[in-house]
Amino acid sequence: MKRVKIVYIIISLLTLASCSTLAKKDDKGVVIARRAQVRSSTAVVAADLVEVNRGDQVDIIGQDTAENGERWLRVRMHNEEGTEGWIEARNVMSQEALDRSRKIAEEEASTPAQAAGQLRASTNLRLSPDRSNNDNILMKLDNGARFEIVGWKRVPKPKSTETTESDDAPRAGSVQQDNSKGKGSESLKEPEDVNELWYKVRLPSSISPAPAGWIYGKQVELSVPSDIIFYRTGREFVAWQRLDESVDASLAAQGNKDAAQDAKPGSWVILEKSSSDEPRKLNEPDFDRVYVLGYDKERREHYTAYRGPDVKGFLPLKVEGRGDNKAFTVRVQAEDGQTKEVQYKVTKDDKGMLKVTPPFEAKERKRK
Repeated sequence: MKRVKIVYIIISLLTLASCSTLAKKDDKGVVIARRAQVRSSTAVVAADLVEVNRGDQVDIIGQDTAENGERWLRVRMHNEEGTEGWIEARNVMSQEALDRSRKIAEEEASTPAQAAGQLRASTNLRLSPDRSNNDNILMKLDNGARFEIVGWKRVPKPKSTETTESDDAPRAGSVQQDNSKGKGSESLKEPEDVNELWYKVRLPSSISPAPAGWIYGKQVELSVPSDIIFYRTGREFVAWQRLDESVDASLAAQGNKDAAQDAKPGSWVILEKSSSDEPRKLNEPDFDRVYVLGYDKERREHYTAYRGPDVKGFLPLKVEGRGDNKAFTVRVQAEDGQTKEVQYKVTKDDKGMLKVTPPFEAKERKRK
């Protein structure tokens, strides 16, 4: 038994040594646990010295591994006393990993939220869309965590069915918000898919000190605002943005649990994708139809301002302009296979109703 324990500890140390996102000696780190204790030693009976909270900075001055294989860090607090003590390594993220997360956020700083989502189960926030090992894990996010979605990507499934960290979740539903999720889901089987979906997300500081990263798609439920959720016509809503001067879909990730659902009715541009039981391909379009939903304030009802023909479209969706003259852009694949950015103009007529001019109509008018 003693030999087995020694082998277990050696394997644990080798595994942890390869995890670039874990803090180690001589690093600076940030606390990722909601709350954690800095203790006098690694012993079970050790005294609690000080409580730390998510986002607190620490200096790492040592490390040790307990008999059960748990890794501990000796840290120096940034308080007046400069308290030194021990904290479990899983509660601390390295400054290097945090900087890499910030770089992802900076790269997407100009990208508006394409949609909003929340976790259906506790899962890992990662630096890249890859779950074949633990090297890219930033932290574990809590069930129900909300965030902005700025993009997504399909990647091949790991070749091995036994990944180091599976990020498994209950069976993924559609964008519909299903209050019965989790009931009997294990008995429902999806078609075998060789590819998997990942979301690139931005997170508020109240949820994660790391501002951005990747989340495995099966863990995510899209938070479609109640203002538009009842206007689906057999296709999934994959992205949406407000066209008026009001709150937008990103409110779902700003700390108020029901912000997006409680938003005042308004006008929206929505990107739809046809539902399919067939496995998704790696480079397939993000959406296949543009849908603009207007809102008549006098009648207090929505109306279809525009529902376009089928297209092969790609993110990002960007809304521009102010007041009554707006425009939104997306990328569309032309007949020759080339993908280019196109603009849809949105104006209002004398009755205040939205009028959408798609790019192909604008070209025809220009020719005449």
